[in-house]
Amino acid sequence: MLNFEERKRDHIAISLSPQSQSGSTGLDNVQLIHEALPEINFSDINLQTEALGRTFSSPLYVASMTLGHSSSSDINQTIARVCEEKTILMGVGSQRRQLEDPSAFQECRDLRKAFPRLALMGNIGLSQLIQTPSGLIQKLVESLEAQAMIIHTNPLQECIQPEGTPQFRGGIEALTRLCADLSVPVILKETGCGFSEKTLARLTECGLSAIDVSGKGGTHWGRVEAVRLNTQDVRHAAGQSFANWGLSTVESLLAAQALTKTKVWASGGVRSGLDAAKLLSMGADMVGLAQPILEAALKGEEALHFYFESLQYELKTAMFCMGLTKTADFKQSGLWKWI
Repeated sequence: MLNFEERKRDHIAISLSPQSQSGSTGLDNVQLIHEALPEINFSDINLQTEALGRTFSSPLYVASMTLGHSSSSDINQTIARVCEEKTILMGVGSQRRQLEDPSAFQECRDLRKAFPRLALMGNIGLSQLIQTPSGLIQKLVESLEAQAMIIHTNPLQECIQPEGTPQFRGGIEALTRLCADLSVPVILKETGCGFSEKTLARLTECGLSAIDVSGKGGTHWGRVEAVRLNTQDVRHAAGQSFANWGLSTVESLLAAQALTKTKVWASGGVRSGLDAAKLLSMGADMVGLAQPILEAALKGEEALHFYFESLQYELKTAMFCMGLTKTADFKQSGLWKWI
């Protein structure tokens, strides 16, 4: 229990440090095309977006962060309160502890009870899924009354983490089984190292509802885990060697363009509404943020409200300056180029 608590506290603190942030998302090399005569009014713009059978106030969602430890309840309650008020989709951190400790279910039940209208997504690691029957994953879904289940894949982190479980054999088979068995949509998410076109091609028949490419450019979990280790540990050195490992968010999103049956979500280093507009223009259906949401939430609800308002205003400004009135228009606009 103590090691689990220490690990989760370390993750929160280190993820907020500049040393945990890696490279570039690739978004600095993407330019949106300005429309000097938009022929619309700013008030015409509507950010409402459909996902998982529900309507949200915008295509922005809270990517999975933290759960199951002494500090997570307060953090998640703050985020959930704002997300419910603003009709924003929210993911929770890994529910792994619930597989080992039945008392850990209570945090999820309390979150759902406090925010009955909130759209929530559950979360478990691929290495845990491989070893867990679908019936137990269904119980994780039910504890949250979740609208979807995120399966996160994090091979680099599992190699560097002292408590890591780098057992991924049978992952695609486990994903396919879960998609067939689970009562809610399944979303596969990387954790900051992205997806290649070759990997995505292997997932086309799994039955996934969405893939969150979560590329390099934001919090890098190889870096985070390396900070936690003694310098005499070989995994510390490996963490430094692999500090820039992965495919950027932009590279991963471009690789996903070949997907036709699966929705593509984008996260990884998203910091502004303009970043989101670029990703939506390049084909993303939804855009996720984590680290800046955590940073704002730790300052309180007012700070988090302001951050969401800023994100949405920036997204609307991009749309106005591109002549777009609906988020669905991004994909058909073709209003982006490389610089």
